[in-house]
Amino acid sequence: MLTSLKDKNRQKGFTLVELMIVVAIIGILAAVAIPNFRNYQLKSKTTEAKVNLGAIKTSQESYLAENDDYLACATSPANVPGTGKVAWAGNAAFTALGFAPSGDVYYSYGVSNVAAAAATPPEFLITAEADLDGDGGAGAAAPVAATCANTAAMVALTVTAADADDSLFSMDNAGTYTDQHPGIW
Repeated sequence: MLTSLKDKNRQKGFTLVELMIVVAIIGILAAVAIPNFRNYQLKSKTTEAKVNLGAIKTSQESYLAENDDYLACATSPANVPGTGKVAWAGNAAFTALGFAPSGDVYYSYGVSNVAAAAATPPEFLITAEADLDGDGGAGAAAPVAATCANTAAMVALTVTAADADDSLFSMDNAGTYTDQHPGIW
């Protein structure tokens, strides 16, 4: 069989243009996928706060049944964690409440009591704060702070944030979760 000279000189493989197109497509896919993946990671870390807020609420209800009042708990860990987990540094109030998370935490937790008005049941507000994106906003000198006022529905909550893209959740004694920065992740 005779082969033509044209067939002998033809090399197999990709041209430089084809390789450049493939590299460009991979770059575009990476530019879209990596930020979305990061947002999914941050959103999944918020689950810890919701689970622990529910556990603290349950502990508060048990404490109320035994002591006729809710227990205020200082923020623990005292400093808002950054992007990584930190060891749980419980305090005497959380120990008396019977709450301790399993393992390390991304969030710091605190419970504040609201002075009950005459003939109204006691109320509390649990907060969970974190700086999951690691930009130092919640851990800076002016961290995210939550204060609450005693109202009939205990809804009056004022939030001051040094960084509007950090995660802050709260739960009141009625079991209502509030995401203070909704729609971030």
